Formats: sequence, C-alpha cells, structure tokens
Amino acid sequence: MNTGEHTHLVIMAGGIGSRFWPMSTPERPKQFVDVLGTGRTFIQMTLDRFKGLIPAENVWVVTGEIYRGLVAEQLPEVPAGNILLEPCRRNTAPCIAYASWRIKTIDSKATVVVSPSDHLVLDVTEFRRVIKSALEFAAESDAIVTLGMKPTRPETGYGYIQTDMTCPSARNKEMYRVDVFREKPDLATAEKYISKPNMLWNAGIFIWSVSTIVNAMRVYAPEINAVFENMISVYGTDKEQEVVNENFPKCESISVDYAILEKSDEIYCMPAAFGWSDLGTWRSLSENVSRDRNGNAVIGGNIQTYDTHDCVIHCSEERKVIVQGLDKFIVAEKDNTLLICKLSEEQRIKQFSE
Repeated sequence: MNTGEHTHLVIMAGGIGSRFWPMSTPERPKQFVDVLGTGRTFIQMTLDRFKGLIPAENVWVVTGEIYRGLVAEQLPEVPAGNILLEPCRRNTAPCIAYASWRIKTIDSKATVVVSPSDHLVLDVTEFRRVIKSALEFAAESDAIVTLGMKPTRPETGYGYIQTDMTCPSARNKEMYRVDVFREKPDLATAEKYISKPNMLWNAGIFIWSVSTIVNAMRVYAPEINAVFENMISVYGTDKEQEVVNENFPKCESISVDYAILEKSDEIYCMPAAFGWSDLGTWRSLSENVSRDRNGNAVIGGNIQTYDTHDCVIHCSEERKVIVQGLDKFIVAEKDNTLLICKLSEEQRIKQFSE
C-alpha cells in the first residue's frame, strides 16, 4: 500500500457557515467551534480521526486568510507551510486543484484523502478501516473514490450517489462504479431513494492519487487546472501567496462534483456506515448527541430542565442555566448573546445573526 510518506490529507476549511449562531459566526465558523461540548472543535476532531493513518507533515489545510490564525492555534501539529490560503471563495474544485498541485510538486507518488473540516463521525474505528481500504484501492488504480453513506432517513439536505451494486470491483469487493450523482431531492424523491440499496448519501470525502486528480483536471477542468499548473515554479517559495492571490480569483466558482466527478468514467463509490453527519442544522445536532428522558439534547455543564421536551440546549459558559416549560426549542448562548428559537423556525437564524 502507498502509505506513510506518500499518503496525504487535505482538509477543506474555508466555509463561513454560521448556522449554529450564536456559537458560530463568519469570524469563527462551525469548523472552529466545539459544537458538541467535547473540548475539541470540528476541525480538531477531523484531524484526530486520521492520526495513525497520515503523518502530520502530510496534512494540508485550505482555508481563508481570515482563518489562518485559528488553524494554526487549533492544529499546531500542522506545519505552517501546509496551511494554504485562498484569497477568495471559489467552491471545492479550485480549492482541490490548488492543494493537489501543491502536493504534486513535492510528492508525485502521493495518494490523497480530501475531507471537509466540519462533519461528524461517530465510529472512528470503522472510519479508519474504510479510509485505509480506499487509500489502497486508489494507490493501485486510476480511480477516483468517493465515500457513500448508507441513508438512515429520507434526507432532503444531502446529495445522493447512485451506484451499480451488481458488479463490485475485482480489486476491492467494497468498491462499486458510480452511475450518476443526484442533487438534493424533495421529500417524496428522498423517500423513494432510501428504499433502494444503491442510493447513498454523498459525504464529500474523496480519495485518489495525485496524478489521477491532476490528469482529470487537465481533461475536465482545463482552465482551472492551468491556473495552478502554471504556478509550479513558485510553490514553496516566498512568492507563492502573492501569485496565488493574483490568479486564484480567475477560477470559476464550481464544485469538484460538477467540474470532475460527473464527467469522469473512473468514479468508484465505497458504501460506508460509520455514524456520519454534516451537522448542518440544530435539529441534526439533536439527532446525533445523547438526549435525556424527555428528548432534550443538553450540552453544557450547569443546565437544569423542568417540564421541557425535545429541545436543544447549548450553554457551555459557566453560568447556571434553567429552562422550564419549553417544547421543541433551541436555547443557545455564546459571547453574551442568547438565542431562544423554535426548532421549526431555525431557518430564520441567519436573519437573526445579521
């Protein structure tokens, strides 16, 4: 297997999501917040689950200039030179192209895992087994591998991967060719999807060799690829950031799914079940943490509830919090801001935070 010195991790950490306001804000988005009350932020937990698989010197974080300090503070084991800064947001294809060419210039034999920085994984042991298997497959082939999560409910907030489950790869019986990527469905369509074993959630976790992905970029996203291939001479030098700042904004804003995956023929999916969620809403948080006998998800060390049911209460400050008589509410406090909102109205939180 192509492990150790030739195995790399790219953590995409440029998002500005503030859905967990007041805990998360554009200045400190979800990936840099201890949403679960465990003492570890999402980006720290992301790196934690790769320990033992990928050496720290091969970990790369792509983020915005505004978050450079947060990354350095929360991931001190990642070399400063491995924090790649985007001058503007251009979705995942330019982000991945930049990291891929940066890695290729120092390790042409690299096999790479690309992971979001703000997702939840409950079964880390199974996660590591899946990643190790996918790395082996990608290192020995020209395949682009994506992980497909086995659906547990008719979810309308995720994209889906339709796979050909009739014929697994001869190299790895857990790998199946991807037929098509499906966009986020409406509820009726999602209910149909979960009855089919070949429909999986798209977790946005990718595994490939660096040569495979840059060749795919050359074929399917040549304009984006040219931006970063033309920068080979400045990678690792004092001029890198200046040249990146000048050229990165020229890239089209497009996801790697649209730019590459939906066009390539060599796309494989590995179905997996390791307790995954992107925790994009307060409701999804309540569904992925332990709840008391009244259905309340309580995060914080000094919270008492009375006649309160099916609420999400996140108050990690040291002050005492007492909640009485609420049903299906969000109660959250951070930095002298208190949010009390119906769970059914959480889509309005963005306007509250502005």
